[in-house]
Amino acid sequence: MRSPALPELKNDIHLVRGERVMLDSALAEIYGVSTKRLNEQLRRNKARFPRDFAFQLTSGEFENLRSQIATSSYGGRRHSPWVFTEHGAIMLAAVLNSDIAVEASVRVVRAFVQMRELVSANSTLARKLAELEAKSDRHDKAIAHLFQAIRSLIEPAAVEKPEIGFHVKENASGYRVRRKV
Repeated sequence: MRSPALPELKNDIHLVRGERVMLDSALAEIYGVSTKRLNEQLRRNKARFPRDFAFQLTSGEFENLRSQIATSSYGGRRHSPWVFTEHGAIMLAAVLNSDIAVEASVRVVRAFVQMRELVSANSTLARKLAELEAKSDRHDKAIAHLFQAIRSLIEPAAVEKPEIGFHVKENASGYRVRRKV
């Protein structure tokens, strides 16, 4: 069994249906069991895994995930994989009932917690950036208004000069124009 570090575990956490989840194959490797045995325990203990703990991917979701993690489409799975949320990963450790699974579940939970902290830090940062952007837009408008006022003071208004010469005011209907047919 490998003993993955937290940064490596974070690479196994994906966002599906708005939930941070791990694939059954990744959890099986972490817990030191085969994917077949893990899914077998899932089927035997279905009552312990409600839809917010574990769910099976649709074929479209699996294709999308496969392209994200760059796995081969040749061979491999015959069925769409199961994915587990943080709570589902903890429940798996209880169902598998081994020392390795309990130890690995602690690492998995820590990885999920770190991901949650990163997401909350990023959302705070995004909110602050949006506030700064709005503030800079207001400042840009105020600066543009100031420049316009300064330009109007620097460039005097053009004085309209009267035209020189003789002007005849005629009615528009004074002449008849004959058209050639």
